[in-house]
Amino acid sequence: MDWVIEYFAPLAGAVAAGGLIGFEREYRGRAAGVRTHILLCLASALLMLAAVHQVRWMGGTPHDVIRIDPVRMAHGVLTGIGFLCGGVIFKEGFSVRGLTSAASLWTTAALGLLYGISFFSLAIAGTVLTLLVLVGFRLLEVKLPQYHHVDLVIRYAPTDYATEDELVALLGRHDLTPDVVTHRLLANGEGFEFAATFRRRGSVPGQAIAAELCADPRVTAFELAPRHE
Repeated sequence: MDWVIEYFAPLAGAVAAGGLIGFEREYRGRAAGVRTHILLCLASALLMLAAVHQVRWMGGTPHDVIRIDPVRMAHGVLTGIGFLCGGVIFKEGFSVRGLTSAASLWTTAALGLLYGISFFSLAIAGTVLTLLVLVGFRLLEVKLPQYHHVDLVIRYAPTDYATEDELVALLGRHDLTPDVVTHRLLANGEGFEFAATFRRRGSVPGQAIAAELCADPRVTAFELAPRHE
């Protein structure tokens, strides 16, 4: 029964932890879901088990030659996971997405390492706290007042366009305050472009803003993108 404690329990814990965290990500519709988190946590645990029990799979090597250093394995795993995490971070319009998924993958790998060395108390505590952050804090965010940002790009005809003051006043009616404002004269006389980032407390009334811009005959094109980070 020793093999159950030494091998099966760490691997079962890693699969359970990866599955729970992955389920939350899958439920939120994220690309890295249940299978990804389970495989990541399981792989980390397997590699750590191999490092911890190095003496067993190197039976023909004199013991005074073997140098067991699980910390090096942990460092290698977490460094490699960093490249995987970078793959789930991407820019969509003006928004950068995938940061939380990348953090959850990196945390899941760390938990897999803890299960691999049978540090169950810390591994279970880390799993519970990770789920609390992902689930509990999301519920808290809904109730907390917070700023929402929207990125707005408007194109006008070459000879007839709104001034910055007009646009700020228009969006001010929707309680939007400008953060960054840029102006650009398009090449070949195609028109004038106004770009800005606005913020407000609470959700951004995108439909109402779009309706006002559509009603302005000077506007030739616009892009209204609420920012998700």
